[in-house]
Amino acid sequence: MSGSDFSTEEIMTVAAARRLPDRAVCFVGIGLPSAAANLARLTHAPNAVLIYESGPIGTRPRVLPLSIGDGELAETADMVVATPEIFRYWLQGGRVDVGFLGTAQIDRFANLNTTVIGDYVAPKVRLPGAGGAPEIAACAREVLVIVKQSARSFVEKLDFVTSVGHGEGGDHRQRLRLPGRGPTAVITDLCVMEPDAHSRELTVVSLHPGVSREQVECATGWPPRFAADLGITPAPSSRELDTLRALQARSAAAHGAQPQAGAA
Repeated sequence: MSGSDFSTEEIMTVAAARRLPDRAVCFVGIGLPSAAANLARLTHAPNAVLIYESGPIGTRPRVLPLSIGDGELAETADMVVATPEIFRYWLQGGRVDVGFLGTAQIDRFANLNTTVIGDYVAPKVRLPGAGGAPEIAACAREVLVIVKQSARSFVEKLDFVTSVGHGEGGDHRQRLRLPGRGPTAVITDLCVMEPDAHSRELTVVSLHPGVSREQVECATGWPPRFAADLGITPAPSSRELDTLRALQARSAAAHGAQPQAGAA
């Protein structure tokens, strides 16, 4: 399969989906995280338990939800509980294996900003806000971040720290006494990054097919590190692409939108 057979967003979604193990309890964010988590559920992880902030547990949506309040989530869930139970019993109780998050800004230590762009008092853009992201980032056993990469989103210094990833690096997360491992991978439309074992700085471990180091450097607001054994992300399989495109087509039809084109 050649690089022209799939879009950059498709390989990003597929690469992120592959990181979700079967039978994992996964706290899912809306948007790209939801697409990746549901793709995993429909392919290699049919027994993954998807949880959304509004209370559905074990949900199996036929289409991608527009928000955490989308009725599709409750209608296809094993059960629906109160939001405080989701956070207190499941998340803070250490029962969430994977938190799947998106972000507007991310720094070299995988700290996230979903609050404002610019000054907090007089921002250029007011973003959706924290929601449950700070608690997910703190308490999930591990966190996966999926975000489109550009110098505007990968920044040297966040305009606002909404969710702590690895703080200032090194053992800072442990010193903050955050129970989860924090972000273990950042998946973008260009590459896959993982935190360095010691410094916790994000390191490029895999380039997507057809992507160069120079492209990643231009789309990163700091000089990115590359692993010595830098790999190439395996291309999406026919099954992964067919499943993702069918999911997106169903979602577009249900929500009255136009389905996305298959290739970039």
